[in-house]
Amino acid sequence: MRHVFTVRIGPVGFRVGSDWRAPIRQLETLYAGYPKPDDCVPDFTVRLFAARPWRRVIRPAVMLGGDFVLPDAAPLPLAQGLLAAEMAMNLQMALGQRHYLLLHASAVERDGRVLLMTGESGSGKSTLAALLSQAGWRFMGDEFALIDPVTGAVQAFPRLVSLKNAAIPAVEAALPGARFGPLLEGTPKGAIRHLVPDARAVAAMDTPGTPALLLFPRYGFAPDVRPVAPGEVFVRLTQASTNYVAMGERGFDALTRLVRSIPAQAIDYPDTATALAQVEAAWRAQ
Repeated sequence: MRHVFTVRIGPVGFRVGSDWRAPIRQLETLYAGYPKPDDCVPDFTVRLFAARPWRRVIRPAVMLGGDFVLPDAAPLPLAQGLLAAEMAMNLQMALGQRHYLLLHASAVERDGRVLLMTGESGSGKSTLAALLSQAGWRFMGDEFALIDPVTGAVQAFPRLVSLKNAAIPAVEAALPGARFGPLLEGTPKGAIRHLVPDARAVAAMDTPGTPALLLFPRYGFAPDVRPVAPGEVFVRLTQASTNYVAMGERGFDALTRLVRSIPAQAIDYPDTATALAQVEAAWRAQ
């Protein structure tokens, strides 16, 4: 590839190659301060390329590739090249990661103990993780929570936080000193802007934490908090994992231990202030 960027995020190294300079420049800017892969050997390779040579310059369209691919993935315009790179990194993790059980969840840590939050798109888990990171919690991850199948610990994976639509101005107002990527409009999920995790999250990304509480947030409803039974938790988390089936018995054992070891609650909330209060109350009750 003509332009290349490498980075290590938590225990995972990436090599991103691109036919265009612009996405690589944005990655270099937003991931400044992150280390390079150990021994300069990445775990996954990502490719951003033009399907035809002329599509590099005429109506440039970014195809997503790498070690693992989805053949029917639609290209993105070059203006959304950063999003393409992030999506391609997600794809490599979802299809190729076997060292850790992956949960589509956000994670924050306090005093060595980890709060996990998972839910459908729009549930607010990314927004809550971003806001909690400014309230004394360490940000550990947004897109994926990495569960070590041997120790049961949560390994930090502090990627850029993907904020969408109404969450963007809310987090911008709450975190005036934070670093953000460019505003990407007209994406398949509407407006997207990436938040750069703070320096503490990056400096401590090699320090795992012990899972202590699991929340299923749901935005846009009257305030409510209710326990979730272990059987339902197990089913929800199998649906939230991209590699549970591929990991086989190791995945089953890791997920079973997680479900048995921590309490789980569902929280409904109408606004972020209510949700943050609910999170703190649930945490103090443990």
